[in-house]
Amino acid sequence: MTRKHIIKGEIKQFRADLNKILREKFREAVNAVLPIMIIVLLLCFTIAPISPAIMLEYIIGAVMLVIGMMFFSLGAEMSMTPMGEKVGSSITKSRKLWVMCVLGFILGFIITISEPDLQVLAEQVPSVPNMVLILAVAVGVGIFLVIALLRILFSISLPSMLVVFYAIVFILAFFTPKTFLAVAFDSGGVTTGPMTVPFIMALGIGISSIRNDKHAADDSFGLVALCSIGPILAVLILGIVYKSDGGYYAADAITEIGDSVELAQLFVHELPKYFQEIAVSLLPIVLFFAVFQIFSLNLGKRGLIKIVVGMIYTYLGLVLFLTGVNVGFMPAGNYLGQVIAGLPYRWIIIPIGMIIGYFIVMAEPAVYVLTKQVEELTDGMISGTSIKTALSISVAVSVGLAMLRVLTGISIFYFVIPGYGIAILLSFFVPKIFTAIAFDSGGVASGPMTTTFLLPFAIGACISVGGEIVSDAFGVVAMVAMTPLITIQVLGLIFKLQEKKSSGEKGAETVPGLDMYADDSIIDL
Repeated sequence: MTRKHIIKGEIKQFRADLNKILREKFREAVNAVLPIMIIVLLLCFTIAPISPAIMLEYIIGAVMLVIGMMFFSLGAEMSMTPMGEKVGSSITKSRKLWVMCVLGFILGFIITISEPDLQVLAEQVPSVPNMVLILAVAVGVGIFLVIALLRILFSISLPSMLVVFYAIVFILAFFTPKTFLAVAFDSGGVTTGPMTVPFIMALGIGISSIRNDKHAADDSFGLVALCSIGPILAVLILGIVYKSDGGYYAADAITEIGDSVELAQLFVHELPKYFQEIAVSLLPIVLFFAVFQIFSLNLGKRGLIKIVVGMIYTYLGLVLFLTGVNVGFMPAGNYLGQVIAGLPYRWIIIPIGMIIGYFIVMAEPAVYVLTKQVEELTDGMISGTSIKTALSISVAVSVGLAMLRVLTGISIFYFVIPGYGIAILLSFFVPKIFTAIAFDSGGVASGPMTTTFLLPFAIGACISVGGEIVSDAFGVVAMVAMTPLITIQVLGLIFKLQEKKSSGEKGAETVPGLDMYADDSIIDL
């Protein structure tokens, strides 16, 4: 057989495998989005009537969302994850700590600037110049990414670091204006979106690969957790320095269309914007990887082509995803919030919000990346299904509490202080890997679906009840980011107790394949 025939056969096999994977990703995307679509449509046909124009925008946006998720999840698997792992391994090759710290800071800085959701945050705080806010948050993430890398290299206890840094957060929060507080806590979730999470989590795996101890896999998680603290601190400090009240937030006007041509133009007009935005967002990461490829990685042709193709899929997926959620989902979310909160029995928005929150987290692109890596690193001992179920329950609770805040105006302080207190306390009693996964899950769950549907939903409800949007509606992202810290660790506690019960006095050490959950993997008080 000639080389030409071999190459043709390989190309044919590659296409067949790709088509199979695409079909699988499409089914996953449909299963994730369909429940929330059904819930919204049921509301529209019963207690929350909306105009046909907004409904069509929502349906088209949902279709684009499904296709975008399909391409993004495939692209992340082919490019972002291997890029992060290889760059992480390459950074450690120098064995020079200062080199690792400098490169880690640069990487954290550029991927934060590359995160599209950060632009949303900048627009929400008009009293602080956009570029000042973006650069400050990027510096915060860069510094905390370095801290996270050092934690992995030196095997520093994650709960101890969380106690220290969140203590600093809450001390600063007491000196920050009330109307600025919710935006500050929201920033931690906003800056760990679909662009940064796959890269940061894979980077942790690459860095931890140089360690030979059995807890290296545990410590590979936790980067997102620490990187979420940096933006909160940065925005709190800016709030103190600028003496800002958080600015006045003006909700976007709901777009009404007159005919099908206007409907098409609504989406077509926005597509170029997101093509450009995502291109600018991905460019720093691509250039950073290219430099590593030239001077350090020297990947083979096949591996490089796979990453390039994966980046194209990631690019197309994010463009379609963000266009769908911003053009189709945001108007529907805002309008539904207004209508439901305007009902005589406005309390019903709490259970409705909980149902929406339960299903909407499954549509977050980064959730797929998290569950996939958890299953791979634990050899399936921690199933993706259990993580998804725990996330759904936690987000349902958080959205219910956020709707309660909208209706009553209760300060976010009454939720985040006990919430983080319970989460940090639990971290001393559960296996280390569950603590790291839990704190990573907070940033992962509060992604673009939260900021583009749940936040407008809360804003719409706040408008109807006449509340303060900046202090009452904002904070839903922070709530979504907080509750998984508790539920995932409770899952870990249940896991630990079950293993001890099934294996007797020896605990989990006698169970084959579960040595990573032995008693010495539990952090002592």
